[in-house]
Order: sequence, then C-alpha cells, then structure tokens
Amino acid sequence: MSRSRYSRRLPAAALVAGLALAVSACGGEAADTAAPAASASSAQLDPNADLSKQSVTISVWDGYTPKELPQQVKEKLKTELKVTLHDTNETIMGKLTSGTDTGLDVAFVSGQYAQALNEAGLLEPIHPELVPNLANLFPEAKELSYDKGNVFSVPYTWGTTGICYRTDLLKTPPTSWNDLLDPPAEAKKKVTMMTTERWLALPAIKALGYSVNTRSDEEIAKVKEKLLAAKANLLAYDDTTFGERLKKGEAVMVEAWDGWCPAGEKNIDFVVPKEGSDLWVDTMVVLKSSKNKEAAHAFINYILDPQVHGWAASNILYSVPNKAAMDIVDADLKAKTPSLQMTPAQLLQGESIIDLGEDSQKFTRLATEVAAQQ
Repeated sequence: MSRSRYSRRLPAAALVAGLALAVSACGGEAADTAAPAASASSAQLDPNADLSKQSVTISVWDGYTPKELPQQVKEKLKTELKVTLHDTNETIMGKLTSGTDTGLDVAFVSGQYAQALNEAGLLEPIHPELVPNLANLFPEAKELSYDKGNVFSVPYTWGTTGICYRTDLLKTPPTSWNDLLDPPAEAKKKVTMMTTERWLALPAIKALGYSVNTRSDEEIAKVKEKLLAAKANLLAYDDTTFGERLKKGEAVMVEAWDGWCPAGEKNIDFVVPKEGSDLWVDTMVVLKSSKNKEAAHAFINYILDPQVHGWAASNILYSVPNKAAMDIVDADLKAKTPSLQMTPAQLLQGESIIDLGEDSQKFTRLATEVAAQQ
C-alpha cells in the first residue's frame, strides 16, 4: 500500500502561481490570515438535505481509506461515493488549481496545502453543525497553526519526523539530529536522508536551532553548509525505501516519518531528536465548487466516527487526532508502534509545517544545490 504524501516535483507555489497563490511545503505568519478566505462567502447549507439525492467524489492517497468505504458510505448515508486517487500533494494541487471543474467534493491534502487552497478562495468553510463528530477530536486538533479552529479543514492523520535506526547495529542510540548528520564510525555510509525540500533541510535546521519555517537567507546558507558536509557520510537520499534498507541492514540510521519507520520489527526503533522536529497533518477539505456540500460534510462526519477513523491508525499506522478512535486501537499494536504512542501534547511540541509562499523557492534552490554538489 502506498502512503507517499510528498515528492520532489514542482514546489507547490509553482502550481498555483497563476492564481497568485504560493503553495509549497510550509509557513508561519500567513496561517493567521488564512481563515477569513473560507468564511467570506459561506454557502447556506440544509441540515435536513436528502443525502440520497446527492453523491460525493473524493480524491485521496492510495491505501489511505478502506477499500470498502464506498459500500460503507452507501449503507450509512444513502449516498453514492466515488473514490479517485492522487499520488502526491502536488498532483492533486495541480488538478484543484487548474481552473477546470474537477467534479470533486472532498480532497485529502496536507495542512499547508489546505492553507494555500483556502487563501485562493477554493474551499468551503467547514460547517460544524453538519459535522457533530468534530467533538471526537482532541482539543489540540483545534490548535493547528495553519488552520486554528478547523475553519476550513478537518485533520485526518498527524505525526512527526525523526530518526529510525537499528538498535543492534549502533553502539549508542541516536539522540540528536547531529547523530544523523555526522554519524559514528559504524554508521558512515549507512545513513539516509529525505529528498523532499523541507524534509531534506529539517535535520540541519533543527540541529542549528532554527525554525522549520525559516525564511532567513543567512540561516538557509548555514543549513546548506551543514547538509553539504553531511553528504560524505550518506548512503543515499531516500523518501520511500529507507524502511526496507533498515530491515536489510543496508542502512543503520535514517530520517523517517514516524508512521513509515518499521519500529515494530525486531531491532528497529524510532526517536524524535532532542532538538525537536516538525508536526505534519493530513486533512480533509470541502471544495467550494462542490455541488454536494451537505453530503460532503456528512462524509467527513462519517470518517470521524471512532470505528471508521480508527481504521486509519490501525492500518496505515499514523496517529489520528480523534480521541475516541485512538481509544479503541488495539493495545498490542500501540505497544509495538511508536507512531501510535505519541500524545497530542508531544506531537504539538513539533513545529507545524505551513505555507511559506514565494519563500518556498528558497528551499527548492537549497535542495537543488545540495543534490548537485559532488
């Protein structure tokens, strides 16, 4: 099952430049100005709408929802559900910002992309009265900096980034991002880091004490120096197969999203370095162009049912921001899966990744220059 959410394609900003919108990986100040765009022209929705006369079309990553979801929704809501797939945020953003009618009602996108779509005026605000299961969310799920109060998005999964490592092949467990950037002798040439712009930069940014949302040219230059120095000790840049490399012993220490670290396997563990990390969130949004807004909200409400939302935690091994759902996840599975053990308070210690607008190009250049340097 594919759970890839990011890729090193065009930065998101480039995808929406024609709409005067910058959509790349993440950023801070703009988040506080994001909410008004969604609430400016909210549609009047009918809480008593006959959902059997509406249908819902969603776009989501492959493997991110149950294959039986259309049948489940039909049975529960009397609404036809069509599931379409996208492989990355960039793919769905290209579709949503193309100016054509996509026919989509609900899209699954990461938080910073939801922020950018909202700023472009492409999202319907969430109508809480139509989503009573919002009450199942942890209180912390309303404190996400790209959308405080869940004005235009509803969080589906959340997590962080850290170091996944072989406990039997390292003399000392890693505790710092510097352990990845300047590894001990037994780990040299057996370390991987990610290639996606913001996550390529993350270890060096945090090791230097900077914000994941830095816009400073001086700080980014120092990050570049640290990343270039680290290249000599790398096995590879790898966003997708680092878990397999760890299991084979080809790698002993890798940068990883928490849910992608095979920490349930023998001799593999995961740690968030002492300098801190990020907080990523994947969300559900309702498109302003949707002709089935009541059914779209009913769909989101259905997803937030504990039994339904709990599927995500149990099957894709990402924590979900739904207390009622996390409470019913199998205790044995939680015990062997670090990504399911993190509390909302722990996750919110990470910096939220938000849209950086045009400054995202700085990270694109950084990644290109680091990759090109021999």
